[in-house]
Amino acid sequence: MIEYKRASTDEELSQILAIQQRNLPEYISFEEIKEEGFVTVHHDFALLKEMNEACAHVIATSNNEVIGYTLCMHPKFGDEIPVLRAMFSEIQKQLGHGKAYIVMGQVCVDKPFRKKGVFRKLYETMLDCIRADFERIVTEVDVNNQRSLAAHYGVGFQLLSKYRSDGRDWELIVLE
Repeated sequence: MIEYKRASTDEELSQILAIQQRNLPEYISFEEIKEEGFVTVHHDFALLKEMNEACAHVIATSNNEVIGYTLCMHPKFGDEIPVLRAMFSEIQKQLGHGKAYIVMGQVCVDKPFRKKGVFRKLYETMLDCIRADFERIVTEVDVNNQRSLAAHYGVGFQLLSKYRSDGRDWELIVLE
């Protein structure tokens, strides 16, 4: 049975980082990148924990092991990760001030649990958890990550804008 909840322990955060590590482009084949997708950002434990304290991440667990996650990134972390600064700037251009949003800083489902509805349920749980404080979830996806784009549009995300940053093309998307 898969349980969906907010991350609350250092062990859960460590397990998130382990899944993240296994899905960075430098650790998977080109074929896997194309077919399964990838994650872009490598977080360190201290930042992941600080983000979790501001707005707890949503995790999926099976037998008390994290098998998937969505990272909640409060806008106050907009300067913490260099590759994401352009995204936060683009969000401000598109949404302006006063629109309450949370950034989904990364989503990943461990390989044995893919294509079982975990991705969709992570987002449903995240929406339920953040609804009291935020009106929408915003994220960006590298246009080369077609698997991720299709999955995000499949759960209801809509395009806010397309832009280029650091030599990469991105789609900024929103889930209301």
